[in-house]
Amino acid sequence: MSAQRMNRGSEQSRGKRTKFIFVTGGVVSSLGKGLSAASLGALLENRGLKITHLKLDPYINVDPGTMSPFQHGEVYVTDDGGETDLDLGHYERFSNAKMSRNNNVTTGRIYQNVINKERSGEYLGKTVQVIPHITDEIKRFMLNAAAGNDCVIVECGGTVGDIESLPFLEAIRQMKYEVGSENALYVHVTLVPYISTAHEVKTKPTQHSVMKLREIGIQADILLCRTDRPLSKEIKDKIAMFCSVEPGCVFTAADVSTIYALPLALNEEGFDDKVAEMLNIWSRAPRLEKWERIVRAIREPSRTVRIAVVGKYVEQTESYKSLNEALVHGGIANDCRVDLDYIDSSEIERLGAEALLRDADAVLVPGGFGIRGTEGKIAAVRYAREKKIPFFGICLGLQMAAIEFSRNVLGLEGANSVEFDEGTQHPVVSLMADQKEVKAKGGTMRLGAYPCVIEPGSLAYKVYGRAEISERHRHRYEVNNAYREKMTAAGLIASGVNPELGLVEMVELKSGHPYFIGCQFHPEFQSKPFAPHPLFTGFIRAGVEHRERKAHGIASQPPPVAATSSAPPPALGVNGSANGSAANGEKPADGAVPVVPVARA
Repeated sequence: MSAQRMNRGSEQSRGKRTKFIFVTGGVVSSLGKGLSAASLGALLENRGLKITHLKLDPYINVDPGTMSPFQHGEVYVTDDGGETDLDLGHYERFSNAKMSRNNNVTTGRIYQNVINKERSGEYLGKTVQVIPHITDEIKRFMLNAAAGNDCVIVECGGTVGDIESLPFLEAIRQMKYEVGSENALYVHVTLVPYISTAHEVKTKPTQHSVMKLREIGIQADILLCRTDRPLSKEIKDKIAMFCSVEPGCVFTAADVSTIYALPLALNEEGFDDKVAEMLNIWSRAPRLEKWERIVRAIREPSRTVRIAVVGKYVEQTESYKSLNEALVHGGIANDCRVDLDYIDSSEIERLGAEALLRDADAVLVPGGFGIRGTEGKIAAVRYAREKKIPFFGICLGLQMAAIEFSRNVLGLEGANSVEFDEGTQHPVVSLMADQKEVKAKGGTMRLGAYPCVIEPGSLAYKVYGRAEISERHRHRYEVNNAYREKMTAAGLIASGVNPELGLVEMVELKSGHPYFIGCQFHPEFQSKPFAPHPLFTGFIRAGVEHRERKAHGIASQPPPVAATSSAPPPALGVNGSANGSAANGEKPADGAVPVVPVARA
């Protein structure tokens, strides 16, 4: 008997039975396994269960931190500094589960762990093989997540049939025998395409996908069929028969107008009821009123705002996934639809800021790496500052604001970041001291949550409503404190500072502008539809006000931002509790941010 199975027996004798739900995908990639898993987590959590998520990624990189945004999309950063897959962002946005570096594992990390154990002599005398050593390491990763949770939802990345994911699929096959068949469930997300020339949906791709899964030794218990239209009972019964699943275990996962409608759509299909039935989970019915309110707010806004996102990865919007969602959350808080206009900063260099930004109600410059397009971003910052258009800079966006201000207000010709010009005479953005000796690239940036103290009376303080915050970081470069005094004297103040190292965390214009703010951290990683991040709420509100002033022919003025009270109303959590706290009465996670009260138009 394996060690894992022995542990299972002792745990079950004490009454602990964590349920494992394995989500796989077939036919094609990008079917929405991550959103399906996140939605299931939301539904189970709303039944009063404590859930967590795991993501298994088959690529050999140890983590996605060194991968190009064009290939992998966004790198999602957790509080403990983990550089993880963007699906972990979906998991956190849809539930109260707190992700960490231990919620995402790759082939590279698994092999690295096994090789390190082999080198230290842990397998002394044995031949180290994929089975059992690699698969045991994967199972250990999954079993470690069981502690304290009612359900563990495990998403296996890749597509069934890919050679890269075979060790992970073999490990989840074995898990049924490690934890007991009554505690394991296999959900397969597949494609049922509509062929327009034949005027019918086709089930053969799904049949072949399930067949590939069975070749590996896994029999799907539930099928989630991605399609652009509802599937009839006749089609579902056909799929059930050919795929050897029970009638009633085939569900439509049709396209929805907003991702936040997916939990409602799956609940309407009866998906979570069937999961609870098959795993013998006794719980209350899910409470979905808050999800209904969010979807209604997205679908029926009373106004619109247009945000120009000036970046370098605009052709691959997955690179800004959390940012996009945080802007939607800000729209929810302000009862408005957010129209995003993605602008390649290189195009601003070619055509000029006026040509591309004149219709924007607000300008956002997000993070990024490398010199390409930076002059376009600097031009966008200058345009927003001089035209008094609401501006928000994130990470590199803050650094661009510091460079633009130094060049055009302080008169420091050639001011730049040493990332782009090591020989600049005015390095207003410099490499952090603890980064100067770092040679390795993977996992060596300033990563994870760090504290920040906000200047009382500043715009940042009025937006947050408090003086101490904690936000997630991912960067190597910082505003050079040697230039801080000059910037402050000229009107660009450091309104947020790290209390331990004195690093600049937030900047803003002290006066003369309606809304100009930048942050070195990534606030988008802590925004949820039920608890929009205050920086995005304030930014969208400023954009709405600017749009209304334009509509009435009123020049932009720097009106005082209405201060929040010292105890702002709590944000509604997923379960209707304050600040996203769980239904079991747990306190919200440290660093959680309150929603800013918004005056309705």
